Amino acid sequence: MTKPLADRIALVTGASRGIGFATAIALAKAGAHIVAVARTQGGLEELDDEIRKLGGSATLVPLNLTDSDGIARLGAGLHERYGKLDILVGNAGVLGPSSPIGHIELKTFNDVMAVNVSANFQLIRCMEPLLKQSDAGRAVFITSGAANKATAYVSPYAASKAALETLARAWAQETANMKLRVNLFNPGPVRTRMRATLMPGEDPETLDTPEQVAEFIVPLCAPDWTETGKFYDYRTRTLMSFRAPA
Repeated sequence: MTKPLADRIALVTGASRGIGFATAIALAKAGAHIVAVARTQGGLEELDDEIRKLGGSATLVPLNLTDSDGIARLGAGLHERYGKLDILVGNAGVLGPSSPIGHIELKTFNDVMAVNVSANFQLIRCMEPLLKQSDAGRAVFITSGAANKATAYVSPYAASKAALETLARAWAQETANMKLRVNLFNPGPVRTRMRATLMPGEDPETLDTPEQVAEFIVPLCAPDWTETGKFYDYRTRTLMSFRAPA
């Protein structure tokens, strides 16, 4: 039986653990070839082992996403090898400090913005031409409820996710008349290392796993997905539209 994402090329950032790892596995199960990007070589190798067990294939890209030239080289390499990109999952992110704004150093703030915003900006710049070559290019960015809640004591993270949401929405507007679809996905609290760092006293067994979440990301990556510029909220299983404040 033909798999729904057979012969499609999917780039997943932050693929060495957590939601990125689980999403890469889920996309591979659906038939996609995975271009797995992460800083951690060991985590990428574990991912490759799991994908091979499924009969799938992956290209491993050890890369710090603050290396903007490295992202550009990756885009050039994908162009040379495949001539297209079908799926982009912008998952990589850092939490940053848990502290009052006045106690946060400027460099620390900039470090969070570099990974959560600037890296995704560079990914859009470098991968858009490849996504346009696909018959159904799909981009999904992982966001957070902190963006609209303006959560206290994680201001760099909240601000970066708000910026990411606006960046993705603007890109969706720019490409609305193309075959490319761009959307945001909010997983909510999930059993990840980042969540454990933020909420050390929380029982992880009360949270859904990255594997459960990933199953809901895959449909947004499929050729038959038609919505763009939308926000999928995993906790409520609801696809939402953005609107101006009342």
